[in-house]
Amino acid sequence: MNKKIIIIPIVVAISIFLINFASDQSIEKNNVVFHVTLADHTLYSDGVYRNSFFIDEGQYSFRFVPNGSSPEILSITLNGEDFDFSEDFKLESTSHQTGISEYFTWKYIGQEEILISEKQEISIMINPNGNTLGSVSVDILQN
Repeated sequence: MNKKIIIIPIVVAISIFLINFASDQSIEKNNVVFHVTLADHTLYSDGVYRNSFFIDEGQYSFRFVPNGSSPEILSITLNGEDFDFSEDFKLESTSHQTGISEYFTWKYIGQEEILISEKQEISIMINPNGNTLGSVSVDILQN
């Protein structure tokens, strides 16, 4: 009988966690208006990645998934009929010390928020400034 009392709350807690995690994932995926993972030099033409996409009016932000081999400076340019944006994002590493080890996390520093005034097609250019072998994922999310 005691085992049932312990198991039921654990099962309920795990179920709640899984439901919340799944709903958070679907909400986040719906907010992504642009995504690219640059992990192969063949994705670049003349050392630069180019693409275009349509975007609605609203507030947006960049999200990056960098690592230690990511470009030190990632230059991003967005151009549209009624929008121009350019930023040189700088890779910053942070050392974390534990009792027995050290590890690093990375983050791009720069203007992450943008405001689009009307629905339009946007051309994006991502320049890794010579580091086409380092991998990084770039997302633009609707806030």
